[in-house]
Amino acid sequence: MRLEAITWERLTDALAERISAATPVDGGPWLRVAVDGPPAAHTGEVTGRLAEALRLRGRPVHVVAADGFLRPASLRLEYGKEDADAYYDEWFDRQALWREVFTPLDPGGTGRVLPDLWDPRTDRATRSPYTELPPGGVLLLHGPLLFGHWFPFDLSVHLKLSSAALARRTPEGERWTLPAFARYEEEVRPEEVADIVVKADDPNRPAWNGGG
Repeated sequence: MRLEAITWERLTDALAERISAATPVDGGPWLRVAVDGPPAAHTGEVTGRLAEALRLRGRPVHVVAADGFLRPASLRLEYGKEDADAYYDEWFDRQALWREVFTPLDPGGTGRVLPDLWDPRTDRATRSPYTELPPGGVLLLHGPLLFGHWFPFDLSVHLKLSSAALARRTPEGERWTLPAFARYEEEVRPEEVADIVVKADDPNRPAWNGGG
């Protein structure tokens, strides 16, 4: 894959322009965009900049973090606190994402999206109120391991880190998750799935595939 250097500012503008010109695949009134990447890639920061750029262009935006849809600790940690396969398979409540985030944005849906479901710090439901995304709005879902679950994304972005960069930038206490991301690379091949790939080994010097 050929990559070209770009700044985060130019990348944000390019993504915002691409999203602004996009049409939902299912013919509905809402766009659904993924910003996929490991925690070390800081998907939340990239998504935050993108959300602001879209709002400046007059598009309503709703940001959802996959970490807000973790399963309860009794299910996540059934096989221990540092089981990489459990992290890959069991930590994220993907059924809840379907139910509370994607289904309301189907054609004819209500547009009422739940911003988060579970707080891992308290291990309790967040009880956050629903947010209504008006027609023409954009859902930005960010976080790790987003591909391979048939989520109906209209546009997908993958923040890629090499295995060396991922190991270097992952905090010591989280390195037990590294085998999960190696498995993701092998089984899902996110850079082949994504519409847009951004290599972020150097956080100050990204490169991208030009939007495919």
